[in-house]
Amino acid sequence: MSPQRILVLCTHNSARSQMAEGWLRFLAAERGLALEVWSAGSEKTRVKPEGIEVMREAGIDLSSHRSKTLEEVPELDRFDAVWTVCDSANQSCPLFPGQTRRYHVCVPDPSGHDLEHWREVRDQLAELCRRLLEKLPDWPAEL
Repeated sequence: MSPQRILVLCTHNSARSQMAEGWLRFLAAERGLALEVWSAGSEKTRVKPEGIEVMREAGIDLSSHRSKTLEEVPELDRFDAVWTVCDSANQSCPLFPGQTRRYHVCVPDPSGHDLEHWREVRDQLAELCRRLLEKLPDWPAEL
């Protein structure tokens, strides 16, 4: 059986979507789940150092991650689920084939805040990722 494929979208693919990608990969590996995870944005910038730092504190290395646009994601039409983590990405998210489930949970943007706020966002994303993975292979109606 091929792995489930999840795409996490945010406007800049620089913080929230990168952290969610890291959490989903980490938690799936921890549970022995076959999961392929990508993140992308409608624009690309760079992965913010604060995100790299707070994820490192949680034992997840994002230092090799890079910001990507949707055009850089392979087999875009083969995702089982697309999760938008900001309202802007949700509004601009392209249509996906009928079998692709879409989820939207707007997570606060930690940009411009102190590291404590970044940690709160990291922990919120961890909980959302845990809830999603608990429901596999039956995708939840909502996170």
